[in-house]
Amino acid sequence: MNQNNSWKAKATLIRKWSLVSTSAAGSGHPTSCMSAADLGTVLFDKYFCFDIKNPKNPNNDRFVLSKGHASPLLYALFAMSGGLKIEELKTLRKFGSRLEGHPTPRFPYADVTTGSLGQGLSVGAGMAFSIHNSEFRIQNLPKVYVLLGDGELAEGSVWEAANFASYYKLNNLIAIADINGLGQSQETMFNHHINEYTDRFSAFGWEVIAIDGHDFLEIDKALSLAVNNKSDKPFVIIAKTEKGKGVSFLEGKNGWHGKPLKKDELEKALLELGEVSDDLRFTLKLPRESQTDTRSHLVQGATLTNPPYKKGEEVATREVYGQVLAKLGDSNTLIYALDGDTKNSTYSQDFLKAHPDRFIECFIAEQNMVGVATGLSTQGKIPFVSTFAAFLTRAFDQIRMAAVSKANVKFVGSHVGVSIGEDGPSQMGLEDMAMFGALPDSIILHPSESVSTAKLLPQMVSHVGISYLRTLRAKTAVLYDNNEEFVVGGSKILKRSKTDILTVVAAGITVFEALKAYDILRSEGIIIRVVDCYSVKPIDDKTLIKSLKETKKKIIITVEDHFEHGGLGDFVLDAVSETGVHVIKMAVNHISRSGTKDEVMEDAGITAKHIVEKVKKLID
Repeated sequence: MNQNNSWKAKATLIRKWSLVSTSAAGSGHPTSCMSAADLGTVLFDKYFCFDIKNPKNPNNDRFVLSKGHASPLLYALFAMSGGLKIEELKTLRKFGSRLEGHPTPRFPYADVTTGSLGQGLSVGAGMAFSIHNSEFRIQNLPKVYVLLGDGELAEGSVWEAANFASYYKLNNLIAIADINGLGQSQETMFNHHINEYTDRFSAFGWEVIAIDGHDFLEIDKALSLAVNNKSDKPFVIIAKTEKGKGVSFLEGKNGWHGKPLKKDELEKALLELGEVSDDLRFTLKLPRESQTDTRSHLVQGATLTNPPYKKGEEVATREVYGQVLAKLGDSNTLIYALDGDTKNSTYSQDFLKAHPDRFIECFIAEQNMVGVATGLSTQGKIPFVSTFAAFLTRAFDQIRMAAVSKANVKFVGSHVGVSIGEDGPSQMGLEDMAMFGALPDSIILHPSESVSTAKLLPQMVSHVGISYLRTLRAKTAVLYDNNEEFVVGGSKILKRSKTDILTVVAAGITVFEALKAYDILRSEGIIIRVVDCYSVKPIDDKTLIKSLKETKKKIIITVEDHFEHGGLGDFVLDAVSETGVHVIKMAVNHISRSGTKDEVMEDAGITAKHIVEKVKKLID
């Protein structure tokens, strides 16, 4: 059998199992797999370098299925590569199967979860950057392949990634765009007008070639050019294909997206595809030799001597973040810092000065920045993503997908709350704790001053998973000695006595308002307990419950510079809900406006004055 006929038979087997597996599941997207079967066949049979027995081999090429709804294609490609028995494809979408409706890392050959469209190219760019930035010999750079659908090319995040990849000259990144012309409900934006795609990628600085995605010779030539790309540009193959290719009543027909075939339809389709052996297999090339393990998943420690802060001096926690992260980078070479053109506000510029080779400027493209961080995480890096907390909200889908991917990414949001003042409501991060708190297994830290910030950062490095640190714009006074210990899930009781009437729990800037309220109330003979709840998730429920037992009234007042729902108050309420205690939430409950820090906090009702009024009202 000549190579062309061999490829045709193997592509037919992929189409067969895309149909069989989705019909067995009763759901799925067979036609989206069929359009890309020829592309995947040539890639895996001739160019993809991969050690199937060791998916984490650092020298492996990487493959990201950005159009994650075509997961049966991914599973069939690796089944035909020897990664799983082909009969397992019949477990597609079954509960307990690793072959899920959209790929997740439960499938050992999928580094990330895909299927929320428009994100795969960013992840691939992060992988390619990590490899490009390593000590690989240049001729042996592993390739990163990203299979894109044409529908997702309407997503802005794709073009953020395209911009990023060309800017950083990621010539080991190869995108394959499956232009089958049909989306879920209608034709895609440009249908089969291939020049619309070639012009766009060319304008973004990519090497571009347009081909017939069902002509094996053209596919072979294009992949050869991509693999041997000598330019300093990323490479994209624009492949004109037909959705449902190989079955006449599906091919190029609208209305079949996400529809498995019924039994009689499946029989008719398989008859049309013709007989094909289930024993056909790809012959994967072994990965190229290299000298650097870029995929080490060992989490290195990060050491930090006691910080040099003095009690009473005023330092912004965002400044501490930059200073400490730069020091942690000295002892841990896996730490990378990613920025969205805010480094002189978040103070990640300190890391840039200390470790320029591990600082990635992503410019004002937060969605891509998070996707790149996820890609870096798959290579064993520990990325810290920092920008204004408000701007992380536009990348929440990427953050959500990073969590589903079990990615190890650290987020730092500065300029939180109304306390940023004059910049006004568009810049105020007031939803961020609700956003990160919704993610399972995430941690949220909101220190109020320098020492606690410095002591918590190394613990973020050690934590594996999604973690979030809130930092303040305003300078705050150092409260703690440098030898004070802080733990994730802990808190500090700042004011306590045997005669405390109730407990006030605060975090961040409101800790200082609570302390001011304590002094005012104490002068009037009213003693309250003040807790610095620097770990919002997980929260220190033991200290909260202990405080309830030790205070006269079974009341907790929470004070926070965050919108009311999803913030500190809700986490406290959840922690003590079984005690029957009364939790009073003082939080921002309306859209703020420009003004001084004190003016906007006063307007929000979260100052010492408001705490005093609330306490007096409750005890009366």
